[in-house]
Amino acid sequence: MNIIEFITNNISTFMALVATGVFAGILAGLLGVGGGIVIVPVLFFLFQSFGVSPESAMLVATATSLATIVPTSISSIRAHSQKGNVDFGLLKRWAAFILLGVLAGSWLVTRIEGTMLTMLFGVIAVLSALNMLFRTGKSALYQQLPAAAGQTVMGTAIGFFSSMVGIGGGTISVPLLSLYNYPAHKAVGTAAAIGLIISLPGALTMLALGNTPSDAPRGTFGLVNLIGFACIVPLTVLFAPVGASLAAKLDAVKLKKVFAFVLLFTGLRMLAQLFL
Repeated sequence: MNIIEFITNNISTFMALVATGVFAGILAGLLGVGGGIVIVPVLFFLFQSFGVSPESAMLVATATSLATIVPTSISSIRAHSQKGNVDFGLLKRWAAFILLGVLAGSWLVTRIEGTMLTMLFGVIAVLSALNMLFRTGKSALYQQLPAAAGQTVMGTAIGFFSSMVGIGGGTISVPLLSLYNYPAHKAVGTAAAIGLIISLPGALTMLALGNTPSDAPRGTFGLVNLIGFACIVPLTVLFAPVGASLAAKLDAVKLKKVFAFVLLFTGLRMLAQLFL
């Protein structure tokens, strides 16, 4: 079967993955949210529509999301670095601990059932949505980052939990840093760099060590769906500037609240699928 036949026979799959890339890119530029928090649930439900079990769908969605974050985070780091918004001092202190958390978390993904990841993602999605709804714009709880031991725990936890649910780190690191009176623009820029530290080793671990589920969607190697990666990445990069342009014309605060409600619904739906 040549490439044209393959695409023709799987046109609905390609169109759905293309739509995922467009959607993730626009939301990333429009609201400043990480692509993983969008890509994981979309792929989770999309793969199930192709007949993949929920457990396998979550495993492949997690790994594929991490893979897509690698090139987009590199692009984001360049943009934020040019504006001086990447705190390289913080990265030097945290990088080893983030990496340690990533290696532990991504290895664990290759060994546990997808239901555990679904539950974890659902919880993180709900907490992120509640943070967007009730914490945005609020004053910090602390005036500065904790001592070295506390920062070690923070970095390790960010790497561990982000790699386990396929997100780049911004979903957890930005609100966490904001609690400690960390400048918002530097939190976002530094989170882009954290995303690369999480996504590259995490995706490689799941690609190399993951056992491909028997019902995984076509094009899956290890736990990474390479077809999804190839469809999503260029469109995410292409449409992120479109989202940024829309942000200048629309009320970003209201849009962020709408997204928070969608994210809350998505998280609850994923949890409900486990227990109902």
